[in-house]
Amino acid sequence: MAVPKLVIILCGKRKSGKDYVAARLKEILALGDSLSVLRLSKPLKEQFAKDHGLDLEKLMDSSSYKEKYRQDMITWSEMIRDKDPAYFCCLATEGADKPVWLVCDARRPSDMSYFKSKYNGRTLCVRVVASEDVRVVRGWAFTAGVDDAPSECALDNYQVDMTIVNDDGDDLSQQLEAIRTKVKRTTT
Repeated sequence: MAVPKLVIILCGKRKSGKDYVAARLKEILALGDSLSVLRLSKPLKEQFAKDHGLDLEKLMDSSSYKEKYRQDMITWSEMIRDKDPAYFCCLATEGADKPVWLVCDARRPSDMSYFKSKYNGRTLCVRVVASEDVRVVRGWAFTAGVDDAPSECALDNYQVDMTIVNDDGDDLSQQLEAIRTKVKRTTT
């Protein structure tokens, strides 16, 4: 594993558009082979699917299949995190060898702590927000035990470096340009 020059960490609520922002950032940054896109949820979902005989591809997308198992995944992953808070972060970063990392889905202060302590001074924490109305249009509905759990709420008051508003109709270009400028300064 290479030591990155910069780790961009995206966080935000369900249906705020973290994956969309990550895809746009990937385009705008145009780093090609210099960017590793990391998903903390990937090793979690891989192991959960394996342990429970589930379809990994369906767990990785934004389908109702994933929502059906979300509560169970949260409970299962919390048991693992109670033993080792950095467990999924370590798995997600295995093999990451590019100068810039884009972490698409930080959910907890322990995720932020892992990256900030390990890569001190080389992190950019970005919260992606969208109004509740927009999130509803995107398919979000409040689910007790999910939307009031640490996986959704633990970073509500976390001090981030930047906030991106991702409501439909908003032009993200200007907001993402600030990140591109930071990446350019950091990596050149």
